[in-house]
Amino acid sequence: MSPPAPPPPSPSRSPSPSRSPSLSPAPALTSCPGPQAPARPVSLIRARSVRLVLCLAPLLLAGGWATAHRSVVYEGVRRLAAADPVWLPAGIGFTCLNWVAASCVRQGAVPDRLPAGSLLASQFAAGAANHVLPGGLGAHAVTLRFLRAQGVPPARAAASIGLYSLAKSGAKTLVLLVFLAVSPAWRRLGELVPDGRLLVSVGAVACGSAAVAGVLLTVVRPLRRPVTGLVRAALADVREVHTRPRRVCALWGGALAMPLVQAGTLVCVGASLGLGVPWEQVVLAQLAAGTAVGAVPAPGGLAVDAALVWTLVTFGASPAVATATVIGYRVLTDWVPLLPGALVLSALIRAKVL
Repeated sequence: MSPPAPPPPSPSRSPSPSRSPSLSPAPALTSCPGPQAPARPVSLIRARSVRLVLCLAPLLLAGGWATAHRSVVYEGVRRLAAADPVWLPAGIGFTCLNWVAASCVRQGAVPDRLPAGSLLASQFAAGAANHVLPGGLGAHAVTLRFLRAQGVPPARAAASIGLYSLAKSGAKTLVLLVFLAVSPAWRRLGELVPDGRLLVSVGAVACGSAAVAGVLLTVVRPLRRPVTGLVRAALADVREVHTRPRRVCALWGGALAMPLVQAGTLVCVGASLGLGVPWEQVVLAQLAAGTAVGAVPAPGGLAVDAALVWTLVTFGASPAVATATVIGYRVLTDWVPLLPGALVLSALIRAKVL
């Protein structure tokens, strides 16, 4: 009698194939996503989008500004269309010389040599930026970006803008004093001087602002350090610039020429419209109005325009012709170059010059 067959092994005790080293299956594959898109094209797309927005922003701002002031633009263009065409080319020539003079001052304010063509284009584009920010901040912002793109350190670039503003205001004041000394029309300017209360208020505000700035610079150390560094960089650049005759001629020659060529444009527009005021009085009116309210933070020089109309009327011009003269002056100096300046600004941004 044969022995009984052994019972079949239970499934729990049966050797599992996974425990056998020779029969161990390959580890389970985790779900791997497809090949990830590189991050560089995404960053490039974002950079291009930002650059496109920056390029279109000046055009949109220029179009919006022209639409908001379409009645003023139309009136100025209509007056200029009926003006004597002999004087207008001369006014356009003086306007172009203003950008050349501004480029000379910018070059004279930095020891580094800047490319002349790009510098002139940046100053032409800065006129469009001035309609966005008040007080000339738009032009300073464009110039600061241009200087940084040319490798000028931030402290020296900011110091050059300060030197530019100082030379421009100082030269304009000097030219004004010369015209006050040689022109007998300065007596009429006494009618435009505000009363004592306003002068006291302005002086109190100026002294208070200076005192607050002095206290902040003395007490706040994080604010004092960058300001001190900026002042040191500015003084170093001023000393270096004034050791080079070419830089001195560019800085102060351009600064003296800028108010004269701007007044030349106003004289040509006034002559084309029959203003009836001698040219030296027109120059004096432009210098006095620009010096008195030039620091008022109003976009597009609106405060200067109002003061200029008032000064021309004081010198004997009729209000209508004085207003038309100032409008024509703005048409030639700001409104006509506004769209080309915005296009040049966009082109400089696309070319990474700014």
